[in-house]
Amino acid sequence: MTNEVGVISGELELRTSCADDGVLTLAIRYAGADEWYTIQGHDYRVHDVRDHEVIHRLLVNVLERPRA
Repeated sequence: MTNEVGVISGELELRTSCADDGVLTLAIRYAGADEWYTIQGHDYRVHDVRDHEVIHRLLVNVLERPRA
């Protein structure tokens, strides 16, 4: 679910960034598209910025999970 256009599905790309204070920014787009959409929700934060990469991989794995 995105803030701008609601649900998107299909082949997607995820971008995550982590500020020095641990605040995460999550964005998603259709593969190869120019426009990024913010993922619904707020106040995403890690206690240790070194966890950013692990969380990114976890989210990618969820997006790539086959549907039943």
